Parts: sequence; C-alpha cells; structure tokens
Amino acid sequence: MYVALILLPLAAAIVAGFLGRVLGDRGSQFVTTGAVGLAALLSVVAFFDVAVYGNATTIELFTWIRSGGLDFAWALRIDALTAVMLIVVNGVSFMVHLYSIGYMSHDPHKPRFMAYLSLFTFAMLTLVTADNLVQMFFGWEGVGLASYLLIGFWYKKPSANKAAMKAFVVNRVGDFGFSLGIFGVFLVTGSVTFDAVFGELGNVAGTTIDFLGMSLPTIEVLGVLLFIGAMGKSAQLGLHTWLPDAMEGPTPVSALIHAATMVTAGVFMVARLSPLFELTVFTSDMITVIGASTAFFAATIGLTQTDIKRVIAYSTCSQLGYMFFAAGVGAYPAAIFHLMTHAFFKALLFLGAGSVIHAMSDEQDMRRMGGIWKLIPVTYMMMWIGSLALAGIPPFAGFFSKDMILETAYAAHSTVGAYAFWMGIAAAFMTAFYSWRLLFMTFHGKPRADKHTMEHVHESPLIMTVPLFLLAVGAITAGYIGQPMVDAGLAFWNGSIAMLGEHNILEEAHHVPGWVKLLPLVMSAAGIGLAWLFYIRRPDLPGKVASDFSGLYKFLLNKWYFDELYDAIFVRPALWIGRVLWQGGDRRIIDGFGPDGIAAVSLGLARRAGRMQSGYVYHYAFAMLIGLALIVSYFFFGLEAGW
Repeated sequence: MYVALILLPLAAAIVAGFLGRVLGDRGSQFVTTGAVGLAALLSVVAFFDVAVYGNATTIELFTWIRSGGLDFAWALRIDALTAVMLIVVNGVSFMVHLYSIGYMSHDPHKPRFMAYLSLFTFAMLTLVTADNLVQMFFGWEGVGLASYLLIGFWYKKPSANKAAMKAFVVNRVGDFGFSLGIFGVFLVTGSVTFDAVFGELGNVAGTTIDFLGMSLPTIEVLGVLLFIGAMGKSAQLGLHTWLPDAMEGPTPVSALIHAATMVTAGVFMVARLSPLFELTVFTSDMITVIGASTAFFAATIGLTQTDIKRVIAYSTCSQLGYMFFAAGVGAYPAAIFHLMTHAFFKALLFLGAGSVIHAMSDEQDMRRMGGIWKLIPVTYMMMWIGSLALAGIPPFAGFFSKDMILETAYAAHSTVGAYAFWMGIAAAFMTAFYSWRLLFMTFHGKPRADKHTMEHVHESPLIMTVPLFLLAVGAITAGYIGQPMVDAGLAFWNGSIAMLGEHNILEEAHHVPGWVKLLPLVMSAAGIGLAWLFYIRRPDLPGKVASDFSGLYKFLLNKWYFDELYDAIFVRPALWIGRVLWQGGDRRIIDGFGPDGIAAVSLGLARRAGRMQSGYVYHYAFAMLIGLALIVSYFFFGLEAGW
C-alpha cells in the first residue's frame, strides 16, 4: 500500500507526460487526478494505521548507494509525522488536480500541466517518506525542479520565465547550505540514515569542528547549515524573494506550492531532525528570530499589495514564520499542527482567488474589482471561510493552531520567545487587516472594472467549486481534528518528533495568563474593524494615509527594497563580470586566438591565393617557372647544405 501511495503520482506523471497526445486532454486529466485521488484515500488509511493505531514501519525497497563507508537503502519511513504529511500533501494535491480541470480548460497544454502537478506531488511524497538525508535531498531537489516547470509553465511570458529562474536560483542558495549540512552529518556520524544519525548525536554534542577557519561547536554548525536549506525552500527572510514572483504560474500552482508542498518542506525537515535541533542553542534561537521576523516582515508587505495572489503569497510567507518560531522554541508539534491547518485554508484562499480571477476575465488587480459578491456568492462565501481561518477567528482551524504557537512562544520564557510572541501578535493584527482589505476591495464597494468585464462576471463551474467546498470543510474542522497533536504531546507522535527539554512547553502553554490567550483574538478583531473603517465606512482614508506616510508606504509597496538590494549587490556585479569574461576573455582571447583567429588567417591566405588566379596563361607559366626554379635551387643548394 505504501509503495503504491508514493508511486501512483509518478506513474500518472509518466503516462500523462509521454502519452498525453494519445490519451488526449480528458484522458490525461482522468489518469493524473484519479491516481492522486487514490493516493489521498490510501493516505487516510495510512494515517489511521500509523498515527492512530501506532503501527509505524520502515519499508526498505532496495540498496541505493554503497560506496566505502556510505551505505544506505531507498526506504520508506512511515511514522506519525509522515502520516500527517501524507494527508496534507495528497489531500490538497487532489483538490488542486480536480480544480485544474476547470481552471485550465482553455489551455492548449493540459496533459503537460497535469503531468507536472503529479510529478510535483511525487517529489514531495519522496521527501516526506525519506528514511535518510540523501533520499530527502532527492525529493527536495525534485520539488525544486517541478516548481521551476510549473512556475514557468506559460513559457511564452517573459515574466513567468524570469520568476521560474529566480525561484530555481534562490533555492539553490539554500540547497547549497543543506548539502553542506548533509556532508557534515556524514563526516561526524558516519551515516546519513536518520536512526543511525540520531543515535550518534550524543557523541557529537560537546565536540567542535573546524569551519571557515574557526573552531565551532559541531552541532551548531550542522544545525545552521541544515536550517539554511529550510530558509530557501520555505522562503524565510533573506531567501524569500522568489515566493511572490512564483505567482506568475497558473493559480493551481500557487495553491500547490504555497499551501501544502514546497514551502512546508523546510518546516517538515526541522521537525524530522528535531533530535538534532533540540541539542542546539544558537541555532534554535536563530530559527526563532528569523521565523518571527519573517512573520512580521511579510505581514507588513501584505498591507500594501494590490495583486490578489501576491497578498495571499505574502500571507503564506508570514504564516511560515509562525511555524518556524514555534519550532525554534521547541514546540515542533504546534508547528506541524499549524502546517496542517494552514494547508487547508491557504489552498482554499488561493483557489478562491483563482475563482475570482476566472470570473473577472483574468484580472488580478484588486483595484479593478469590487461590487461582485452577489454575482459570485459561492466564491465569496469560500473566501470568507478561508479568511476567518487565516485570521484565527474561532471556531475556524487557524484559531487553534496559531494561538497554540503564540502561547508556546510566551511559555518559552526567553528573550527570543518574547520577541517571537510580540512579533506574532503584531502579525496577527496585520493579517486580519490585509485579509479583510482583500475581501472588501475584491467583493464590496462600487464596481471598478470596465463594463465588458462586469457583464461577463460569473460563478465558477462545479469542477472548481467542489474542491473549494471540500477545502472549506478542512478549514473549519482541521483545528478540532488536529488538536490531539498538541494535547497528547509526544504520545501522539510516537517517537517521530523529539522534545528533550526539562519542561514540556506544550503543557506550559496551557497555563499561560488569560490575556495571552485573549490578545491574539482581540488583535484580529481590531484588524478586521480597521479594515472595515478604511474600505467600507471611509474609503477615502487609505489614500490619505498613503499620502501622509508616503515614505513608509513606498517602502512597504516595494517590499522593503530587497529585490533592489540584491540586484545591486549580486545581480549587476555578476552581469558585469560575465560581460567582461564574455567580451574580453571569450571573444577576444579564446575566440580571437582560437577558432576565429585561425579562421581569419585561413581566410586571408585564401584571398591572397585567390588573387593569383588571374585567368592569364602567361601568369600561370611564370608561376610554374618560379616554382621550378625554387625546386631546382633546393636540390642544388639545399641538399648540399644538409637541409
């Protein structure tokens, strides 16, 4: 069953990718959606078998690499952590596949798109079922490749090509750190298999390693390098710039990348390697600070964006920050709990946004929307449910997981924990504000689209709204279903997550002061109220605030100028160096003295020889005489001289 669960999406991707012309559009959609749907059903069975009944298992398929001391198999590690991820990945992926049948109905390359979706799903399944670091890295790079293909699916758009390349390159920066971390783990433990590595960590703790000319704690070096990989894949502050640009891909791609798969890989990796991160101090504090800073930073940018998909994309970036600072303070179950709930309501928001774009004739700018809630009531209702879950309003799923994260940050009773708590509180306020800003600008007020667009506004077909309903059910109920993940502590996880501290932070989170539990809800309500004031009661206020605080507004609108900074520091110098090497090194030296130089000399000699072909017989006779004279001279004088 577990092997089929993993290989079904791969088989579907191969069939649709190579036989798409034979199967046709409908056949490719049926094969890929059916395969992922069956995998989703098997994931539910696996969840009950492993997470509920405790039948964790590891299935060794074959020996993958055996070279010297490096010896490991391709094996499927099916434990409670994997079971939760299987539900999330396959469940959301199935909804995206189903939704894509309607959303991509006018695209001429449906088989290729569906094949890419299934390939992406297989790569993520490979990542979450890996039993060793190299196998995880295989899936890690697989989702990177598939995301490149999906973001740049509309390859005739220059912006899509640039976004795909940007995602690929930025992720390679993080992946380089991840690969160094894998090398380091093998160097100090002699293995890359998780159980063997975890068994050696006690001997590694307290030792030092020479790194970059310094003698540093081994466990901290490994932790930082591995976390750098997570920063790239999960778009944390500094390596986040690829995430908003990924919106250039089709909307189902945005839902798949930003909800359940690629961006959550880093959070999963930190949870999987929790035995290692539990032994770190500096790295855990680093994870907490970067996660909290990302949550705040991304939320500030979401306040000013006007593209409906980019607002939700920065929301994803912010929510990932919550997950990381939860992991940083040691509350890994809370991080995975929020990962699960977030997958449902964020996929709902993205697919709901896609329904809006579909209704508005591909318009994505919220400034050109408004006044459409009565025309697309189903989408409107779904967006409300997703926004309520995102803002953490009870009884929706986000309320349970986000509040648990904030409570654990407070319960950490540390400087970085306090920093994460207050950054999370500020982000909660901004999240509610920009979520309802999106709702009010998109659905309420006077219509701002042209007459032709408004005449064609229509509700999406059932093939698109049914996945919205199913995801809405998850956005409502996932908090109740997943609560045992944190209430039962480590008992639910059955060894798949390690928490080695003296105190159970999940238990302490239940005993924080009442105002800590109430404050996130108050801030969310305040954010919703302020959005109502700005965009319903006094729609003139946003323009006045933007004008009065124009410097701050431009700073946020331009995303803290990270792209411009990276362009000045990395892109332009790299282009200048490349241009110098191209013009000076390649063209002038290599080509100049190499093929181009030889060709020029040959061409010059040929032209000179060509001038000798005058067409007059006496010229040729004269040349023959000169040649004969040279030959005779050679025999008479050259041989005597020993030439």
